Amino acid sequence: MKHSSARESREEVRRWIDLVYPPRCAVCERFLQPGEARGICPGCRDGLKEAGPPLCPCCGVPFEAGTGENRLCERCLRERPAYEAARSLFVYEGAALEAVHRFKYGGKTRLAKIFGPRLAGLARTWLPPDVQPLVVPVPLHLRRLRERGFNQSLLLARHVAAQPGCALDFLALRRNRYTPPQAALGRDERRGNVQAAFEVETPAAVQDRDILLVDDVSTTGSTLDACSRALLRAGARRIFGLTLARAPAP
Repeated sequence: MKHSSARESREEVRRWIDLVYPPRCAVCERFLQPGEARGICPGCRDGLKEAGPPLCPCCGVPFEAGTGENRLCERCLRERPAYEAARSLFVYEGAALEAVHRFKYGGKTRLAKIFGPRLAGLARTWLPPDVQPLVVPVPLHLRRLRERGFNQSLLLARHVAAQPGCALDFLALRRNRYTPPQAALGRDERRGNVQAAFEVETPAAVQDRDILLVDDVSTTGSTLDACSRALLRAGARRIFGLTLARAPAP
């Protein structure tokens, strides 16, 4: 009875707050209508395209064609990445692209609370049952962390690591070189940009561990690959990648 009264009181307070400060969509900033779920408006929610099949079973890149079986992409056929496999929630276009930009550059950190649990759900259903990973967010260089004020990958990783059997380590992997944003570079430049940009501070923390790397977006997979190489050199067993969004195959 007491719990019910407390819940009703909270809901009443929330209704008054919504009257004074009407909630907005975290992506497009449109005012949410009464009865609409908090967080994202129906239009933006409908504009989120899931990165489902057909896709590359290795790097997870979704193919533009919406039919057919999963198959290795051209890049993975030429050279397999250092990680075992990677998956993403959404295709990096439309509402997902706008959401990532607002999250990463616009300071809309509440998007981590909206998408983090969904990313955790993807990890739970996709990872092999024998994997109890150490969750490692892709680190920011200290200079960029100061500029931005937060690491968006860490905010997402906290939700993923909250699952049973997972642990979080955001100190083991370090970005040792300040690099230009990947978004500003061409496909061939991205790999060189992050080459040797990461190192493991505490090898004992990753020794013989399965690692789940978490990042906000993957365009070519170069950042995940560079992080994976550093972790494997430090003695990690297997690396899996998980991102909020993935650019489609060219």
